[in-house]
Amino acid sequence: MALKQRLDTIVASHVASTEDAEVRNKLLAASFILVDHNGIIHSSTAGRLEFPPDSQPYTTSSICWVASLTKLVTAVSLLQLVERGVLDLDADLRTDVPELGALEILRGFDSSDQPVLEPNTRPITLRQLLTHTLGLGYDIPEPDLMRWSRAVGRTATNLDWSLAGFTTPLKFPPGDGWCYGAAYDWAGLLLARVTGQPLSAYMREHIFGPCGMESTTFWPREVDAEGKRTLATAVSDAEPGSGDAGSGLLKPGDRLVPDEHEMESGGAGLYTSPEDYGRFLSALLGHRLLSPQTTELLFRPQLDAAQRAMLRDAVSAAHDSYAPEFPRGTELDHGLGGLINVGDIPGKRRRGSMMWSGLTNGRWWVDRETGIAGAVFTNVIPFGNGVLSRMLDEIERAVYEEFGTR
Repeated sequence: MALKQRLDTIVASHVASTEDAEVRNKLLAASFILVDHNGIIHSSTAGRLEFPPDSQPYTTSSICWVASLTKLVTAVSLLQLVERGVLDLDADLRTDVPELGALEILRGFDSSDQPVLEPNTRPITLRQLLTHTLGLGYDIPEPDLMRWSRAVGRTATNLDWSLAGFTTPLKFPPGDGWCYGAAYDWAGLLLARVTGQPLSAYMREHIFGPCGMESTTFWPREVDAEGKRTLATAVSDAEPGSGDAGSGLLKPGDRLVPDEHEMESGGAGLYTSPEDYGRFLSALLGHRLLSPQTTELLFRPQLDAAQRAMLRDAVSAAHDSYAPEFPRGTELDHGLGGLINVGDIPGKRRRGSMMWSGLTNGRWWVDRETGIAGAVFTNVIPFGNGVLSRMLDEIERAVYEEFGTR
């Protein structure tokens, strides 16, 4: 079976058909894009934009919120500024973004349940932001940060996409560990401060325009104004990361983030189409966004032993949300834009590949040794959807049967 037909079959087998009035143990819609440095090699799409069976079909030009797939675009934007000498990876950013310098370190809570905070005296660097080694967490999944929020009367959260929502104490002194959180949102704010442009304006000029990404935006109202439609959010009743045979029953869900917001989130703000994101990945492989030397820097492992240990613990705790992407115990590191598998993954991506995923279960990987990159798109929560994970595993194995000998 030709690869195109095989990929089409895999995607369709995991997506509800137009005859399915109820979506159970399947996805409402999904797309897969495979690229090399010249452009899109293959694309497979199935499903519909809304829950009614007669809804418009989901296509590679349809738009959905890709959440943390935004982070790689933000990383490339910041590295362009490093390449041009506007920023230095290891310079202290506290002058450029004084709000970062004001963040304190949360050391625990006293007997009255009040937070114990101490000032941070260390420099804060772009390298720390792009590798998640600053100590910033996302508040909602972090019990201590929510406990701190309650103690100080804070009502904002990271999903508000506001400065207050991204402002929390550090979990450890800068550089002392690894913690996933709002670092890329602060990186986006840094970019806006040093360029004098909103993040969206910079990306339109330096990323979206050069790549031909005409359907990518931080503002869903722009999508609505152009008469386009975004893929509906689907909510599964299955336990996230449970490894169940299916994803449970899907029901319609609301947009998770506000249509109007104070900040353009460099960590999770983009709405885009599979076509557009594929063009971005191809441009990255083809050195059309970064020089070969800066691309090499993007993919270089960055963590020290203590940071790798904390990353390993975090991935181990969340393994079921990633499985079967990485076998348990896979040696991992972090580059300046995502997670790196240090060794080959049998039957799949080669050593040195980078990946990341998003809250709505989209995922990408870039394998420079083989010369390909791939991404899957859907719009289902919670994160760790079993159907999506199995679909990606089947897709990747099929791709590497064709391209793995390159």
